[in-house]
Amino acid sequence: MATPAETSRIGRRVRDWLPAVVVFVLVIVLWQGLTTVFHVQTFLLPKPSQIAQSGWENRSELWDAGVYTLKEALGGFLLGSGLGILAALVLARFRVVGAALMPFAIAANAVPIIAFAPITNNWFGLLNPFSKMAIAAVLCFFPTMVNTLRGLTSVHPSSIELMQSYGVGETAVFRHVRIPNSLPFMFTGLKIAAVLSMIGAIVGEYFGGPTNALGVSILNDTQVFDFPRAWAGIVLASAFGIALYGLVALAEHYATRWHPSARSFGVE
Repeated sequence: MATPAETSRIGRRVRDWLPAVVVFVLVIVLWQGLTTVFHVQTFLLPKPSQIAQSGWENRSELWDAGVYTLKEALGGFLLGSGLGILAALVLARFRVVGAALMPFAIAANAVPIIAFAPITNNWFGLLNPFSKMAIAAVLCFFPTMVNTLRGLTSVHPSSIELMQSYGVGETAVFRHVRIPNSLPFMFTGLKIAAVLSMIGAIVGEYFGGPTNALGVSILNDTQVFDFPRAWAGIVLASAFGIALYGLVALAEHYATRWHPSARSFGVE
Protein backbone atom coordinates (compact mmCIF):
# COMPACT_ATOMS: atom_id res chain seq x y z
CA MET A 1 0.00 0.00 0.00
CA ALA A 2 1.28 3.44 -0.94
CA THR A 3 2.35 5.77 1.84
CA PRO A 4 0.73 9.23 2.21
CA ALA A 5 3.90 10.84 0.85
CA GLU A 6 3.90 8.59 -2.24
CA THR A 7 0.18 9.24 -2.77
CA SER A 8 0.83 12.97 -2.54
CA ARG A 9 3.64 12.76 -5.12
CA ILE A 10 1.46 10.76 -7.51
CA GLY A 11 -1.39 13.20 -7.12
CA ARG A 12 0.92 16.14 -7.74
CA ARG A 13 2.29 14.53 -10.91
CA VAL A 14 -1.23 13.84 -12.17
CA ARG A 15 -2.18 17.47 -11.57
CA ASP A 16 0.96 18.61 -13.38
CA TRP A 17 0.30 16.48 -16.46
CA LEU A 18 -3.49 16.73 -16.61
CA PRO A 19 -3.70 20.20 -18.26
CA ALA A 20 -1.31 19.13 -21.03
CA VAL A 21 -3.27 15.92 -21.67
CA VAL A 22 -6.57 17.84 -21.79
CA VAL A 23 -5.16 20.40 -24.24
CA PHE A 24 -3.72 17.62 -26.41
CA VAL A 25 -7.05 15.80 -26.60
CA LEU A 26 -8.93 19.04 -27.37
CA VAL A 27 -6.51 19.91 -30.18
CA ILE A 28 -6.89 16.45 -31.76
CA VAL A 29 -10.70 16.59 -31.50
CA LEU A 30 -10.84 20.10 -32.99
CA TRP A 31 -8.37 19.14 -35.71
CA GLN A 32 -10.44 16.10 -36.69
CA GLY A 33 -13.72 17.97 -36.49
CA LEU A 34 -12.70 21.10 -38.40
CA THR A 35 -10.96 19.23 -41.22
CA THR A 36 -14.09 17.08 -41.61
CA VAL A 37 -16.66 19.89 -41.43
CA PHE A 38 -14.79 22.22 -43.79
CA HIS A 39 -13.65 19.41 -46.12
CA VAL A 40 -9.99 20.39 -45.88
CA GLN A 41 -7.95 18.73 -48.61
CA THR A 42 -5.44 16.12 -47.50
CA PHE A 43 -2.51 17.92 -49.12
CA LEU A 44 -3.26 20.96 -46.94
CA LEU A 45 -3.86 19.18 -43.64
CA PRO A 46 -4.67 15.47 -43.24
CA LYS A 47 -7.08 14.34 -40.55
CA PRO A 48 -5.52 12.89 -37.39
CA SER A 49 -7.34 9.63 -38.15
CA GLN A 50 -5.66 9.46 -41.57
CA ILE A 51 -2.26 10.17 -40.04
CA ALA A 52 -2.77 7.50 -37.39
CA GLN A 53 -3.93 4.96 -39.98
CA SER A 54 -0.98 5.65 -42.27
CA GLY A 55 1.43 5.51 -39.34
CA TRP A 56 0.07 2.13 -38.28
CA GLU A 57 0.11 0.69 -41.80
CA ASN A 58 3.71 1.83 -42.34
CA ARG A 59 4.87 1.36 -38.76
CA SER A 60 7.76 -0.94 -39.58
CA GLU A 61 9.34 1.30 -42.22
CA LEU A 62 8.72 4.48 -40.23
CA TRP A 63 10.12 2.99 -37.04
CA ASP A 64 13.32 1.81 -38.76
CA ALA A 65 13.76 5.23 -40.35
CA GLY A 66 13.05 6.96 -37.05
CA VAL A 67 15.60 4.87 -35.15
CA TYR A 68 18.23 5.59 -37.82
CA THR A 69 17.65 9.34 -37.51
CA LEU A 70 17.48 9.10 -33.72
CA LYS A 71 21.01 7.64 -33.71
CA GLU A 72 22.21 10.60 -35.75
CA ALA A 73 20.46 13.02 -33.39
CA LEU A 74 21.86 11.28 -30.32
CA GLY A 75 25.38 11.33 -31.74
CA GLY A 76 25.09 15.04 -32.50
CA PHE A 77 23.62 15.71 -29.06
CA LEU A 78 26.48 13.96 -27.27
CA LEU A 79 29.13 15.60 -29.45
CA GLY A 80 27.74 19.13 -29.41
CA SER A 81 26.74 19.13 -25.74
CA GLY A 82 30.03 17.59 -24.64
CA LEU A 83 32.02 20.23 -26.53
CA GLY A 84 29.70 22.93 -25.17
CA ILE A 85 30.31 21.88 -21.56
CA LEU A 86 34.06 21.63 -22.16
CA ALA A 87 34.13 25.07 -23.78
CA ALA A 88 32.16 26.55 -20.87
CA LEU A 89 34.67 25.16 -18.38
CA VAL A 90 37.57 26.67 -20.33
CA LEU A 91 35.85 30.04 -20.77
CA ALA A 92 34.88 30.21 -17.09
CA ARG A 93 38.43 29.40 -16.01
CA PHE A 94 40.09 31.86 -18.41
CA ARG A 95 37.84 34.92 -18.53
CA VAL A 96 40.02 36.81 -21.02
CA VAL A 97 39.72 33.95 -23.49
CA GLY A 98 35.96 33.88 -22.95
CA ALA A 99 35.61 37.60 -23.61
CA ALA A 100 37.61 37.21 -26.82
CA LEU A 101 35.82 34.14 -28.19
CA MET A 102 32.21 34.76 -27.15
CA PRO A 103 31.43 37.20 -30.04
CA PHE A 104 32.60 34.59 -32.54
CA ALA A 105 30.46 31.91 -30.90
CA ILE A 106 27.43 34.20 -31.12
CA ALA A 107 28.18 34.97 -34.77
CA ALA A 108 28.48 31.25 -35.60
CA ASN A 109 25.19 30.54 -33.85
CA ALA A 110 23.49 33.31 -35.84
CA VAL A 111 24.19 31.55 -39.15
CA PRO A 112 21.03 29.69 -40.29
CA ILE A 113 21.59 25.99 -39.67
CA ILE A 114 20.18 25.19 -43.09
CA ALA A 115 23.31 26.77 -44.59
CA PHE A 116 25.54 24.19 -42.89
CA ALA A 117 23.79 21.14 -44.35
CA PRO A 118 25.28 21.26 -47.89
CA ILE A 119 28.69 22.02 -46.40
CA THR A 120 28.74 19.08 -43.99
CA ASN A 121 27.41 16.78 -46.71
CA ASN A 122 30.35 17.85 -48.86
CA TRP A 123 32.82 17.40 -46.00
CA PHE A 124 31.76 13.97 -44.74
CA GLY A 125 29.77 12.51 -47.64
CA LEU A 126 26.07 12.53 -48.47
CA LEU A 127 25.39 9.10 -46.97
CA ASN A 128 27.71 9.44 -43.98
CA PRO A 129 25.70 9.74 -40.73
CA PHE A 130 28.38 12.02 -39.29
CA SER A 131 27.35 14.76 -41.74
CA LYS A 132 23.98 14.91 -39.97
CA MET A 133 25.54 14.50 -36.53
CA ALA A 134 27.69 17.55 -37.26
CA ILE A 135 24.61 19.68 -37.98
CA ALA A 136 22.92 18.46 -34.80
CA ALA A 137 26.13 19.13 -32.86
CA VAL A 138 26.27 22.73 -34.10
CA LEU A 139 22.71 23.27 -32.89
CA CYS A 140 23.41 21.66 -29.50
CA PHE A 141 26.71 23.39 -28.80
CA PHE A 142 25.61 26.98 -28.20
CA PRO A 143 22.67 26.55 -25.78
CA THR A 144 24.65 24.05 -23.71
CA MET A 145 27.74 26.23 -23.62
CA VAL A 146 25.90 29.46 -22.78
CA ASN A 147 23.77 27.96 -20.02
CA THR A 148 26.66 26.05 -18.46
CA LEU A 149 28.87 29.13 -18.57
CA ARG A 150 26.14 31.14 -16.87
CA GLY A 151 25.98 28.59 -14.06
CA LEU A 152 29.74 28.50 -13.64
CA THR A 153 30.07 32.27 -13.39
CA SER A 154 26.94 33.18 -11.38
CA VAL A 155 28.24 31.85 -8.06
CA HIS A 156 27.57 33.97 -4.98
CA PRO A 157 30.78 35.82 -4.02
CA SER A 158 30.50 34.70 -0.40
CA SER A 159 30.85 31.07 -1.50
CA ILE A 160 34.08 31.88 -3.35
CA GLU A 161 35.38 33.88 -0.41
CA LEU A 162 34.64 31.02 1.98
CA MET A 163 36.56 28.54 -0.18
CA GLN A 164 39.48 30.96 -0.54
CA SER A 165 39.59 31.44 3.22
CA TYR A 166 40.47 27.76 3.49
CA GLY A 167 43.39 28.33 1.14
CA VAL A 168 42.11 26.05 -1.64
CA GLY A 169 43.05 26.48 -5.27
CA GLU A 170 40.92 27.37 -8.26
CA THR A 171 40.51 23.71 -9.19
CA ALA A 172 38.90 22.94 -5.84
CA VAL A 173 36.64 25.99 -6.20
CA PHE A 174 35.46 24.65 -9.54
CA ARG A 175 34.92 21.15 -8.21
CA HIS A 176 33.11 22.07 -5.00
CA VAL A 177 31.34 25.35 -5.87
CA ARG A 178 31.19 26.32 -9.53
CA ILE A 179 30.37 22.95 -11.10
CA PRO A 180 27.62 22.01 -8.59
CA ASN A 181 26.12 25.49 -8.99
CA SER A 182 26.13 25.12 -12.79
CA LEU A 183 24.17 21.84 -12.90
CA PRO A 184 20.64 23.34 -13.08
CA PHE A 185 21.81 25.78 -15.75
CA MET A 186 23.59 23.03 -17.66
CA PHE A 187 20.53 20.78 -17.69
CA THR A 188 18.43 23.66 -18.99
CA GLY A 189 20.78 23.88 -21.95
CA LEU A 190 20.81 20.11 -22.37
CA LYS A 191 17.01 19.96 -22.51
CA ILE A 192 16.99 22.59 -25.25
CA ALA A 193 19.77 20.74 -27.08
CA ALA A 194 17.92 17.41 -26.85
CA VAL A 195 15.05 18.80 -28.91
CA LEU A 196 17.31 20.71 -31.30
CA SER A 197 19.35 17.59 -32.03
CA MET A 198 16.38 15.87 -33.66
CA ILE A 199 15.64 19.00 -35.68
CA GLY A 200 19.24 19.17 -36.87
CA ALA A 201 19.28 15.55 -37.99
CA ILE A 202 16.00 15.92 -39.91
CA VAL A 203 17.15 19.16 -41.59
CA GLY A 204 20.42 17.54 -42.62
CA GLU A 205 18.56 14.63 -44.21
CA TYR A 206 16.44 17.00 -46.30
CA PHE A 207 19.61 17.77 -48.26
CA GLY A 208 20.34 14.13 -48.95
CA GLY A 209 20.85 10.87 -47.16
CA PRO A 210 20.05 7.17 -47.25
CA THR A 211 16.51 6.14 -48.10
CA ASN A 212 16.08 4.59 -44.64
CA ALA A 213 16.42 7.99 -42.93
CA LEU A 214 13.32 9.68 -41.52
CA GLY A 215 13.98 13.08 -43.06
CA VAL A 216 14.46 11.54 -46.51
CA SER A 217 11.30 9.48 -46.00
CA ILE A 218 9.24 12.58 -45.12
CA LEU A 219 10.63 14.45 -48.12
CA ASN A 220 9.91 11.56 -50.50
CA ASP A 221 6.37 11.17 -49.13
CA THR A 222 5.56 14.82 -49.80
CA GLN A 223 6.92 14.57 -53.34
CA VAL A 224 4.54 11.69 -54.13
CA PHE A 225 1.65 13.44 -52.30
CA ASP A 226 1.45 10.84 -49.55
CA PHE A 227 0.84 13.51 -46.94
CA PRO A 228 -0.68 11.31 -44.20
CA ARG A 229 2.51 9.20 -44.17
CA ALA A 230 4.67 12.35 -44.20
CA TRP A 231 2.74 13.68 -41.19
CA ALA A 232 3.12 10.31 -39.49
CA GLY A 233 6.87 10.66 -39.90
CA ILE A 234 6.72 14.17 -38.43
CA VAL A 235 4.76 12.89 -35.43
CA LEU A 236 7.33 10.14 -34.90
CA ALA A 237 10.19 12.66 -35.05
CA SER A 238 8.38 14.79 -32.47
CA ALA A 239 7.87 11.77 -30.23
CA PHE A 240 11.58 10.94 -30.35
CA GLY A 241 12.44 14.56 -29.55
CA ILE A 242 10.10 14.50 -26.56
CA ALA A 243 11.63 11.20 -25.43
CA LEU A 244 15.14 12.70 -25.53
CA TYR A 245 13.91 15.70 -23.56
CA GLY A 246 12.33 13.37 -21.01
CA LEU A 247 15.55 11.40 -20.55
CA VAL A 248 17.50 14.59 -19.88
CA ALA A 249 14.80 15.80 -17.48
CA LEU A 250 14.98 12.47 -15.65
CA ALA A 251 18.75 12.76 -15.35
CA GLU A 252 18.32 16.31 -14.05
CA HIS A 253 15.85 15.08 -11.43
CA TYR A 254 18.39 12.69 -9.93
CA ALA A 255 21.43 14.93 -10.39
CA THR A 256 20.00 18.11 -8.83
CA ARG A 257 17.63 16.86 -6.13
CA TRP A 258 19.78 18.63 -3.53
CA HIS A 259 19.56 22.02 -5.26
CA PRO A 260 17.13 24.68 -3.92
CA SER A 261 15.70 25.21 -7.42
CA ALA A 262 14.59 21.54 -7.48
CA ARG A 263 12.95 21.80 -4.08
CA SER A 264 11.13 24.95 -5.09
CA PHE A 265 9.38 23.00 -7.86
CA GLY A 266 8.40 20.19 -5.55
CA VAL A 267 11.03 17.68 -6.65
CA GLU A 268 11.65 15.12 -3.93
